[in-house]
Amino acid sequence: MIHEDRIRWLNGGAPRDGRYVLYWMQASCRAECNHALEYAIRLANERGKPVVACFGLTADFPEANARHYTFLLEGLRDAQRGLERRGIPLVIVRGSPDEVAVDLAREACLVVTDCGYLRIQRAWRARAAERMACALVQVESDVIVPVETASPKEAYAAATLRPRITALLSRFRVPVRETPLRSAPATDLPRSIDLRDPAAIVRALGVDRSVPPVAGVTGGAAKASHVLATFVEQKLRTYHDDRNDPSLRGQSGLSPYLHFGHIAPLQIVEAVKGRRGPGVKAFLEELIVRRELSMNFTHYNDAYDRFDGLPSWCRATLHAHQHDPRPYRYSIEQLDAAKTHDAYWNAAQTEMVRTGTMHGYMRMYWGKKILEWSDRPQEAFRTALLLNNKYQLDGRDPNSFAGVAWCFGKHDRPWAERPVFGMVRYMNAKGLERKFDIDGYVRRVASLAGAGLSGDEPASFA
Repeated sequence: MIHEDRIRWLNGGAPRDGRYVLYWMQASCRAECNHALEYAIRLANERGKPVVACFGLTADFPEANARHYTFLLEGLRDAQRGLERRGIPLVIVRGSPDEVAVDLAREACLVVTDCGYLRIQRAWRARAAERMACALVQVESDVIVPVETASPKEAYAAATLRPRITALLSRFRVPVRETPLRSAPATDLPRSIDLRDPAAIVRALGVDRSVPPVAGVTGGAAKASHVLATFVEQKLRTYHDDRNDPSLRGQSGLSPYLHFGHIAPLQIVEAVKGRRGPGVKAFLEELIVRRELSMNFTHYNDAYDRFDGLPSWCRATLHAHQHDPRPYRYSIEQLDAAKTHDAYWNAAQTEMVRTGTMHGYMRMYWGKKILEWSDRPQEAFRTALLLNNKYQLDGRDPNSFAGVAWCFGKHDRPWAERPVFGMVRYMNAKGLERKFDIDGYVRRVASLAGAGLSGDEPASFA
């Protein structure tokens, strides 16, 4: 059963006679544990029709580059194979996603799509809903508890959202049952992009290639399942102790796969079912409450990617201290190149540039220091978001927008007032040294980078 709260009819169109049921796959790029796909199959079986899946490959997704597109295409290749095994062709067409879906909807009985939480994703679905003559149905599959069910408004912090989600978990933590498709695959469909050579597709799209793919890191459902299994067997038990220590490798590594829809959060929850202990509790807090808090943020706050989206107390206190003396100031070029006086910050930036990820605790320190080293808090916010989205494989994700905003006070509380930060939480290098083997972290990143991170680069002093 797919809970009715996951299902939302986006227009006034009605189901009609057509050649197939169209599944517009744009966010949940997988053939397994996908509520939207299963809903499309069930509607198709009721009508005795096949299912056709489509994906609109736009060349101008904001801030996306070759690193992101390569990972996306590898995932689409897995999804296409998985759908074909279920008798469903996946047609991948270059173009604006809404236009691709509208075009294929002309011969559809109705269209089922998944759910996106960013402004551009919502706009695609809204434009498609206006232009489609048939029904467009959205089915939410990339959270455990649907965002609007969890809360009717923007949550102040995890503490306010947690009890609401906890109370609803049993209702939505239900395995997705796969339904066999009864009809033979549809034929005479538009030609799909050949996914055998992602690098060639990236070149043909003309996207920014200044940030290359991460060597040895592959997108797709198969790799996501492998990463999940490795984490559960080797890291889950000690996750509560290890996850915040950057000198260890205690995090799950699942964030990029969740971002691109290569794995469902429900699939992850099912993988830890029956396991107990503080590691499991801490992991589910991050996967469900913290992650879905970020979806709440981008869904209800239209300014989620701007300084103006911060709470009023954050903006007021940072404005009050924007002219405070700063001991160091760096340009965005210096920050991008990891050329600061701070070896720990340089290591975090280098880790992100080289590996497409940054340890979560270091990302907090990284963002706080950008605030400390920038002329104005608004400039710092733009810089942090730009660098994060440029290099992180899970950049441009609700988690990224919420994570950067947290560095500026979002989802946090006021602290004791101090220079530059005002009442926004402060972090310093001594805290890293006290809590972790931070020099071990620097050495590990330096070995990945093949370069020193001594922190003796020139700075722009105030």
